[in-house]
Order: sequence, then C-alpha cells, then structure tokens
Amino acid sequence: MTEPELIAALQQNKAGAFSELIELYQDHIVNTCYGFVRNQADAEDIAQEVFIEVFKAIDRFRSDAKISTWLYRIAVNKSLNFVKKRQRKIWLKSLQSVFSSEHEAHDVADEQTPDPQMDLEQAERARILRQAIDSLAENQKIAFHLSKFEGLSYKEIAEVMDTTVPAVESLLNRAKKSLQKKLYAFYKNQK
Repeated sequence: MTEPELIAALQQNKAGAFSELIELYQDHIVNTCYGFVRNQADAEDIAQEVFIEVFKAIDRFRSDAKISTWLYRIAVNKSLNFVKKRQRKIWLKSLQSVFSSEHEAHDVADEQTPDPQMDLEQAERARILRQAIDSLAENQKIAFHLSKFEGLSYKEIAEVMDTTVPAVESLLNRAKKSLQKKLYAFYKNQK
C-alpha cells in the first residue's frame, strides 16, 4: 500500500490500515522516543500515545506532508514533554527532601543502566556520549538525534522541526562542534 493509499484507508477507518501504520513505524517511533527518555518502557508508552493521537486526529492530517514526518513530530513533542515532566518531579522530590523535617535522603533512580552484555568500557563511553548529547541545546539535540539515530535527511528533519534545511544544517554543525569540545575536554581531563 502506498502512503497516499494508507492515509486514505486510515481516514476511511478501513480494517487493517491502522495495524499497517503501526507495523511500518512502531520501531522508528519507539527508537525516537527512547533517544529522549532513555527508558525502554517509557519509550514504548509514549509511542503508544503517539499512535493513539494519530488514530484520533487522522481526519485532520494534511496530505501535503509525509505521515512519517507527522509521526516524528508528535513523538518528539511527547518525548520532550515527558522529559520536562520527569525533571519537574525529580526537582520537586529533591526539594521536598531538603525541606523534609526528617531530612530523609530520597535517591533518584538512574534510568541509564547499562546493558549487562556490554563490557564496562563500552558502557562508560556510551554513558559519556549520552551525557554530552543530553547537554546540547534542545533544538540541537532534536536535530542530532533525528539525523544520527533515525537517519532522517535534512529535509525531513526540517519538516519535523518546522524549520528550514539551512537551519537544520546549522543546528547539526553546532551540535557536532559542541560534542567535539565536550568530549575532547572530558578525555583530556582523564589523562
């Protein structure tokens, strides 16, 4: 089924159309969400929310854009909202512990647990790289993730981010330079 045929089938609520959409894009959307939230279960939950939103709003979809662009845009927005909400909860929890009359320590779980099959050195490098990527400006992080982890073209990234191709090129260039500086500084201090 071509994309226009799939969109038409979705809008006509034809049997199997929504299942085909999920089959085509589920892995990509889960991976996109995971890139921001760093937890597989949360990424899968957010991806499910993405498809629910698409199901509810498919009749409003403009066919002038690709459906994948729409899916990525929803996934990025929902992931960023999730991260912001989680950061607020962590901040409030730490604030509560400071003002707690009992001065109890509340540990915030680190959701970046390494895969047990990875050797320790690879896990450490991956952690350092994730921290460097997470420290990028939000737009740089989105563009970098969509380019490097999702393999989207500059044009597709521009559509997802609702910007221009030159702006995407600039964001990616600044992200790469920033990552180089951060990683160089880190490894220089390790010697």
